[in-house]
Amino acid sequence: MDSDPDFGTDRRRRAYQVGGRTTRERIAREAPLDHQALENVRSSDIVVVRGTYDHVEWVLTALGLPFVELEPSQLRETDLRREQLLVVNCPGNVGRVDRVRRFVEAGGSLFTTDWALRHVLEPAFPGLVAFNDRPTGDAVVRVEMGEHDNPFLQGVVEPGDDPLWWLEGSSYPIRVLDPGRVRVLISSAELEAAWGEAAVAVTFPFGEGEVFHMISHYYLQRAETRTRRHRAPAAAYAAEKGVAWDAATTSYAQGLSLGEVESAASSARLFANLIGAHQRRHMEAEAAPRRAEREKPAGSQPGAGTGSVAPERDGSSKEGA
Repeated sequence: MDSDPDFGTDRRRRAYQVGGRTTRERIAREAPLDHQALENVRSSDIVVVRGTYDHVEWVLTALGLPFVELEPSQLRETDLRREQLLVVNCPGNVGRVDRVRRFVEAGGSLFTTDWALRHVLEPAFPGLVAFNDRPTGDAVVRVEMGEHDNPFLQGVVEPGDDPLWWLEGSSYPIRVLDPGRVRVLISSAELEAAWGEAAVAVTFPFGEGEVFHMISHYYLQRAETRTRRHRAPAAAYAAEKGVAWDAATTSYAQGLSLGEVESAASSARLFANLIGAHQRRHMEAEAAPRRAEREKPAGSQPGAGTGSVAPERDGSSKEGA
């Protein structure tokens, strides 16, 4: 690790700025529907519960996406809406989790990291995933894609890429209890060999919603350069991906390695894919009644008294979060 923590933090933040900017440019080029969905994100669409050990909000900032932040104690007082994405940073000490369970069951999306496996997922969604009671050491492991054709993984790891994932000391390995319902998006043979479980990122449906979880911290605070390619200048990553950086991105990339930017860009792309898919799902759900109304046969009476109201999207207050 870097001997100067402040120096290391600056490098990680700059790596995520480069990775986030590169991700948005590539999505605009490669996935126009996801790009439009990301452009439509408003601050109240993403609710981040602050953590002690993780900072997913820094990834959102690097992606240029707005969000609302809450302290863990505020979650119990906040009215969540089914079209929102709730992010619970490690350690995930949010108290009673029944509100989180009902939120997902009603159609919300939940994203959690590391120790939230025990503090949120085990009590809220029993029988699906669990901590295997073998905390990791401090390590960096190679990762592999579990489902290459999964849309969540589009652009995350491509031929020739070799991203590395940081495991902080005492990260919680993910034991999949119900492989029929839980899908492993990203795995690591190195993680399994050392600590008994291969899963790095998993997802499962629950009710009308969905849950995503990752081992360790989503904001990768350490990088490792194992190969000559990893040690190449960051600009080599832009050349590999066919991306032309603007002056600001080039400035952020000064002194960074390809390996640092690749790891940041891979995690940023995965999160952007999750947000884009979440936004598109709810945009389509909102549009469905209007589409059905337009497709009614001529002369039919429009429905009345359905009580269907477009959700409020003004994030000006905590209650609207």
